Amino acid sequence: MKEHIFSAGSWLWNYKRQDLQGDFLAGLVVAVMLVPQAMAYAMLAGLPPVYGLYAATLPLVAYALVGTSRQLAVGPVAIVSLLVADACSGLVSAGADAAAIAGFVALLAVLIGVIQIGLGLCRAGFLINFVSHAVVSGFTAAGAIMIGLSQLQHLLGIKMSGGHSALALLLEAVRHLGEAHALTLAIGLSATAVLLLARQQRWRFPATLPVIVISVLVVRYFELEAQGVRAVGAVPGGLPLPRLPSFSVASVRSMLPSALVIVFIGVMESIAVAKWIATREKYRIDANREMLGLGLASLVAGLFSGYPVTGGFSRTAVNYQAGARTQLASLFTAALVLLTLLFLTPLFTHLPNAVLAAIIMVAVIGLIDFREARQLFKVKSADGWVYVVTFLVTLSLGMDKGLLAGIIFSLGLFILRSARPRLAILGQVNEHEFRDLRRYPNASTDPAVLILRVEASLYFANANFVEEWIRARLVQQPALRWVVLEMSGVNDIDGVAVAMLTELMRDCALTGVQFVFSGMKATVRDIVESAGWKELLGGRMSYVNLAQALAALGT
Repeated sequence: MKEHIFSAGSWLWNYKRQDLQGDFLAGLVVAVMLVPQAMAYAMLAGLPPVYGLYAATLPLVAYALVGTSRQLAVGPVAIVSLLVADACSGLVSAGADAAAIAGFVALLAVLIGVIQIGLGLCRAGFLINFVSHAVVSGFTAAGAIMIGLSQLQHLLGIKMSGGHSALALLLEAVRHLGEAHALTLAIGLSATAVLLLARQQRWRFPATLPVIVISVLVVRYFELEAQGVRAVGAVPGGLPLPRLPSFSVASVRSMLPSALVIVFIGVMESIAVAKWIATREKYRIDANREMLGLGLASLVAGLFSGYPVTGGFSRTAVNYQAGARTQLASLFTAALVLLTLLFLTPLFTHLPNAVLAAIIMVAVIGLIDFREARQLFKVKSADGWVYVVTFLVTLSLGMDKGLLAGIIFSLGLFILRSARPRLAILGQVNEHEFRDLRRYPNASTDPAVLILRVEASLYFANANFVEEWIRARLVQQPALRWVVLEMSGVNDIDGVAVAMLTELMRDCALTGVQFVFSGMKATVRDIVESAGWKELLGGRMSYVNLAQALAALGT
């Protein structure tokens, strides 16, 4: 059956009435959680809180039309909000007003949406495989720390100019610690304590709602704003109107690096949590369709005064645990946020910024997971170092540089490993079994025969290493007359490696050393036959296994 680009037709047409209650309750619970989070994340992004609500309405509908995850909760998230703030830092330092920053962010959302839609249409979902899980984990942990540090100014009631590194943020907070506003700090710490308790006790109902209600009532009743407690202020009501952001080639060029970082992080975060739930619920996630859905969501956000969105871990988990069965839950959430924009925004006028900061800081605590680093080091130390490098560079030099450094470092390790493939000298333990001498030192060997297993594909980057290794072995083992290459681990070979082996075999033949191949796969055999190996080697290139090859040699 032909796959349609709009997934909504499928799940709406096949919708089951028994799923309605779960979807509605999940939509309600996520909306209660999303409204304060969206406002807090907008503040984190350097925008007025209402822009977070704009980003939590129509973008959710857009994703539900195209995305393949039934439970993914799309909207503003902490990491992307911090990346948006980082992208806008130049405007902020130049003293731009809120309208200019909002226009820049809307254009950034449109650019991100266009990039993601383009990647989805080109079926480029495989590109996410080039960003290591260790990179994302290290980046997320460092980003969570930077998010927490960036909120200290609201928690302490002080003014900070901000910075691109965790150390700069921490030093500035310490420098202004004596200026902390006692009432603001008390409100922020109280909210943080309640939210942490709710997190530890795993309350089923979002604790943010009572925290917000109580803090608003306290600030209004005791007139704490007059005593220096900073609050959200008037939040404009009404629906977001479509607006095309101002466009220029120079502005697109300047925001492109930040847009690419947000695309990769947003897609990785969304698809990771979507696949986690899809595995438990026994359905499939299409990475290309997810890119389309997320791209459409960010595009709509940019056209309706919002800012870049993606799927969030915590809200998706809450959505799933609350009983969401289809994307209809997201539509209920969007409808409830729209109702909030229409009728409830005056209620947030006296909401303290310190409470929003507490909501953000508690929300990102779960992203700081050093157990992941320990596990990576335990399984494979190289991945652990990728985590550490990404984490440290992100903290010290900033978000975009940290992600880039992690990707370059992980790809560099991959290239280094592939450029130095493992070559195992084998010995015979019985008639049909051959084992690596490093693990089975007592396996029998023949000084006239070298049995070598190549455990990687051969290509231009590692051909010279293999050649030098074999030539060095010939010098170390002067009695050598046969080199038996066990090729079952070679899935591919390129022209450079074929030319190298051809020249090596001809040079060795002049000194009385012959080559024999066993376990060569059909695809590799087709390539080397086209290079004339059949005439060069005859039957010595097509032995099925080592026992057969050695029997033919008479050893």
